[in-house]
Amino acid sequence: MKRAKTYRPATQLIHGGVERTSFDETSDAVFLTSGFIYDSAEQAERTFTGEEDRYQYSRFNNPNLTSLQNRLSILENAEACVLTSTGMSAIYASLMPLIKTGDRVVASRALFGSSYWIVENLLPKLGIETVFVDGTKLDQWQEALSKPTAAVLIETPSNPMLDILDIKAIADLTHKAGGKLIVDNVFATPLYQHPLQWGADIVVYSCTKHIDGQGRVLGGAVLGNKETIEDNITPFVRNTGISLSPFNAWVLFKGLETLPLRVEKMTQNAQACSEFLEKSPLISRVLYPGLKSHPHYELGQKQMSASSTMIGFEIKGGKKAAFTFMNALELILISNNLGDNRCIMTHPATTTHMKIGEKERLHLGITDGSIRFSVGIEDVQDIIEDLQRGLDAVAALSPS
Repeated sequence: MKRAKTYRPATQLIHGGVERTSFDETSDAVFLTSGFIYDSAEQAERTFTGEEDRYQYSRFNNPNLTSLQNRLSILENAEACVLTSTGMSAIYASLMPLIKTGDRVVASRALFGSSYWIVENLLPKLGIETVFVDGTKLDQWQEALSKPTAAVLIETPSNPMLDILDIKAIADLTHKAGGKLIVDNVFATPLYQHPLQWGADIVVYSCTKHIDGQGRVLGGAVLGNKETIEDNITPFVRNTGISLSPFNAWVLFKGLETLPLRVEKMTQNAQACSEFLEKSPLISRVLYPGLKSHPHYELGQKQMSASSTMIGFEIKGGKKAAFTFMNALELILISNNLGDNRCIMTHPATTTHMKIGEKERLHLGITDGSIRFSVGIEDVQDIIEDLQRGLDAVAALSPS
């Protein structure tokens, strides 16, 4: 694309990264092929030795993957990108090539349940020391990173209670400890926050979420500088077989075209919904980066260009009240996905964060009344009316 570096994100997401064929198609082609043909045995040999750069097998690369990698790299201002089969395989692939037995990994406590499981359960079995810290407390980061550390994993805003972590401060401490900082940027999306610009070494996405945005396919992405990605992450992904399928790459590539439109509308709706929920006496707290009541509001304003499509809130009355609220909803769906065009809610204590245990959940502020709300693009008044329907059901639990 001519002048690609000068175009703004919304334009780049339409025109950037295209691998157009000789047929000059308008809509991007789908390359549903497992392998590729060589002109000769000698060319096949040169391809495998790396003397000739060409497609050889779709587990390694494919034109659809190349297009998506290029478009995400443009959006993230990253030197390189590798794609994986799911968001969790992206987390796994970002960690494992950087560490070995005897190394040390530090992570924020506020992680998605499966990410927490990797750090808490899998890594120690491999002889890797793991340490959890309260992500918003820099004194704990300073103490934890006073020793040599290979890798640090954080989410910001975190899942599900939207803690906002200071990326630059944590990156500086990580680098002094000799490690690399990995940031799961799903809640912020690549439109609202750029961790690499704040000092992170690797940024990870579950493309299943906002990048697809329509609940169709799974996918993940890992981005960073060329050396980190191509020398470490890419060989791991290719040789362990956790590659993204060409069809899923094509779907995600097309999904990026409408990402700004969808996320902007979802964020506008989320702001209105968070303000509505904050006024209810049945809600004990609302956690949304766009509310001045958010404990890390100032940091969010500095680090992010806009808020989020996600809301965390807590209903008074625990699990019974939370379930009553959710079961009364007619428009908003109950699902453990997020970033969809549709409004979606889940109860983290019994779904996404069930396996981390009650004690750890309470430490993270995830109570039996906590709900994670992924706001969609529906008419905001319809969404608010549905929220009121849920609140009315909760109010009916306790006779006045």
